[in-house]
Amino acid sequence: MEYVLLIYHSEADGKKMSAAHQGEIFQGYMAFTQDLTKSGKNKGGNALEQSTTATTVRVRNGKTAVTDGPFAETKEQLGGYYLVEAKDLDEAISIAARIPGAKHGSIEVRPVRKINM
Repeated sequence: MEYVLLIYHSEADGKKMSAAHQGEIFQGYMAFTQDLTKSGKNKGGNALEQSTTATTVRVRNGKTAVTDGPFAETKEQLGGYYLVEAKDLDEAISIAARIPGAKHGSIEVRPVRKINM
């Protein structure tokens, strides 16, 4: 089964980190991604630009409204994701716990719904 692991962190806290600490976190992500790929469980993923670059689209009563920024103000912002193959939720949680961002943010684990077309 596929799971998406959504990585949330505080962009404000990230801006306060030293370059050395940011480098350590980056290296942690690189090592995690390599291990995940070697295990055959990596199905994709990417880092996202900061939430200030987001555009939110809503359609109400046939009219499209476009606003700058994310949908809601939060303390943590979505910073990236991994799409992984896991046998069950327990394995997906185990993988999520190894993501470096889990140490200073949070990881949301969601099963991917299969739609037969």
